[in-house]
Amino acid sequence: MKFWHTMLASGLIALNTAAVQASQWQALPEQVPAPADNPQTEVKVELGKMLYFDPRLSKHGTLSCNSCHNVMEGGDDSRPNSVGISDARGGRSAPSVWNAALLSVQFWDGRAASLEDQAVGPVLNPIEMAMPSEAEVIKRLGELPQYVELFQKAFPEEEKPLSMSNLAKAIAAYERTLITPNSAYDQYVKGDEKALTEQQVRGMESFANLGCTACHSGANFSGPQLPVGQGFFMKFPTFPGSEYETKYDLIKDTGRASVTGKDGDKNMWRVPTLRNVALTAPYFHNGQVPSLDEAVRVMAKTQLNKELSEEQVADLVAFLNSLTGEFPEQTMPRLPSNPNTTVLPLSDAELAGDSTLLTH
Repeated sequence: MKFWHTMLASGLIALNTAAVQASQWQALPEQVPAPADNPQTEVKVELGKMLYFDPRLSKHGTLSCNSCHNVMEGGDDSRPNSVGISDARGGRSAPSVWNAALLSVQFWDGRAASLEDQAVGPVLNPIEMAMPSEAEVIKRLGELPQYVELFQKAFPEEEKPLSMSNLAKAIAAYERTLITPNSAYDQYVKGDEKALTEQQVRGMESFANLGCTACHSGANFSGPQLPVGQGFFMKFPTFPGSEYETKYDLIKDTGRASVTGKDGDKNMWRVPTLRNVALTAPYFHNGQVPSLDEAVRVMAKTQLNKELSEEQVADLVAFLNSLTGEFPEQTMPRLPSNPNTTVLPLSDAELAGDSTLLTH
């Protein structure tokens, strides 16, 4: 996941280190609960995985969910900005899908309340996967008999199981399996005192003492566990005017305000997870910071108004590396076929695309 955006300014919240150590150091759960209207089933997860990897959910048959959120690596695409249909480039960097099920809202600006809400957006976005309509998505999937059968098996109680709502539910069900527990940090907080190095322990102490846990708390290091749809947002930068603001173009994107239109939401962002942060460079919403050590310096200055020593930076980076978990094995699914013909458009007119901004 992209590196954190916001920690409260030093002095705004008085942190009790002992209390933080007792309450904030939480191991990642190995499973996350599913909503009552979308219970996990094996066939639903299987269907969701196929849909996640299928580029035929994009207009030209070139992009899948995995194109921007690669579960064979860090869950993102290692780019400053993702590439959409017809080589469109956007203003935001793809957040990691790993452990996204533990976030109470989705996207950098929190515009989707759940994994189900998030799953449909990129498919229909004209500058991401660019399918022209829900009807066209269902028509294309309906021409693949194996998908028709799998939707019927995954949603047996429904009169019309092949629907956009069920597509979203299936993809979300698969994404709820993408949890990375048992990091060195998790082992340490469960009682294995040898799981972290001395440097990582120093970094963990600095993380609390500096004030990072004011925002990056909880098992997912993304703030308190809130009900779905109630996102945890913080302002970035808290201390404006630093050299980093200009160098990395940090305030051009107004964040949450781009969704709500409210002045009070300018430069407010959903607090991202720090889980597996070592694997998701480049950092921040616009992917402009190339390395984790530089991201630590940026956060210290913009959010805490502090200049860190090189030793402090190295200790914090070492600790953040301890948050890399164990990844469940992923195998590429065999996708449904339609023998003797294609479901994709062939004419130049149908394949024409727009090139504007892609957003995550």
